[in-house]
Order: sequence, then C-alpha cells, then structure tokens
Amino acid sequence: MVQKFDKPILTPSQTAGPYVHIGLAPEACGIEDVPFETLGREIAGPEAKGDRIKITCRVVDGGDLPLRDCLVETWQADAAGIYPGQEGADPAVSGFGRMPADFTTGEITFETIKPGAIALSGDRKTPPHISFWIFARGINHGLHTRMYFPEDDLSGDPLLARIEHRDRIATMVAEATGPGEYRFEIRLQGAGETVFFDI
Repeated sequence: MVQKFDKPILTPSQTAGPYVHIGLAPEACGIEDVPFETLGREIAGPEAKGDRIKITCRVVDGGDLPLRDCLVETWQADAAGIYPGQEGADPAVSGFGRMPADFTTGEITFETIKPGAIALSGDRKTPPHISFWIFARGINHGLHTRMYFPEDDLSGDPLLARIEHRDRIATMVAEATGPGEYRFEIRLQGAGETVFFDI
C-alpha cells in the first residue's frame, strides 16, 4: 500500500551538536589532514590598511558559564568602511572570520583591523562595528549581534536608534582593555543579556 503525503509533517529541529566543529573548524577537533582550507582564519592580512586590534570574547549562558564548545563567525568592513566585494575595498581584508572557542576557557581571541564607519544614504554613517554570528549546542538557529567600540559616538546609528530599551545598547559595546585591545562578552540570557537581531 502506498502512503499518501497530502500534508508533509515537520521534522524535528536539531542542535548544532559536535558536527559544527568537524565541518567548520576541524583543526579545533584535532583533525589536521583536511582536503580543504578552513575559511575565516585570516580576517585582515599583514598588508591591510588601518589600526590592528585584538579582540577577546566569550559567549556566556544564563548560568554565567562560558560556552566552551561554541563557534563564532564575524563580518566587518575595512578601515575605510568598505565591505569586501565593493568598489575600493582593501584587497588585504577578507572581512570574514570563523573562530571556535577554546575548549578549556571558552575564550575566543582574534586579530583584525578596526573597521571604519560605513556610509549610508546622504551624510549618515554607521559607527564602526563588527557583526557576530554565534553557533552553539542548544541553539537551533544562529544568533546575530554586533560589537561596537567604546571610543566611538553611537548616536547616529539607525539600527541602535530602533532599540527601545536604551540601556541595553551597552550590551553591544566592547570594553577597552589596553591599546588596540578589546573584550566583548556575549550573554545569551539573564541579567545583561546581549541584544540579538531577528534576521
């Protein structure tokens, strides 16, 4: 007897599991002999124009514990505020990063250049920022947020202007820890929960 499929049923969604590292960052699992180059290792090459910066971040759950098996991807403009692929973009800046957390500390550290302000219509500009996309166990759909820099004026950002609870903007601003060094904590829930975007 042939089964009729008048109305397909929804299959259960799955968490990222261990496969996120095997497929996206195999070297983090100790797999060195892979038939492809891991994407996102170098965001800005040595020839990139602009100020070099170092960012250390952590993804923290509702119990204030770091997610030691998460992975983040980043996307940014070059020092002139131009994204890769656009006319005039710095060829030494790929703009894309992919970094797994340290399995012991949960910290993610990477180096890049500080992005410039991005031109919008008219004279408006978006302040320098780096976009983060978070993958982790228990997160069925990646989470998207931004990291802004504490020394920049954020008042003209049209995206931040849409955040009703103004005090929560601080959850997207990194902490300066030294010359050219920043710390950014992404809180998934609870007090100080980071603002995430529905995209």
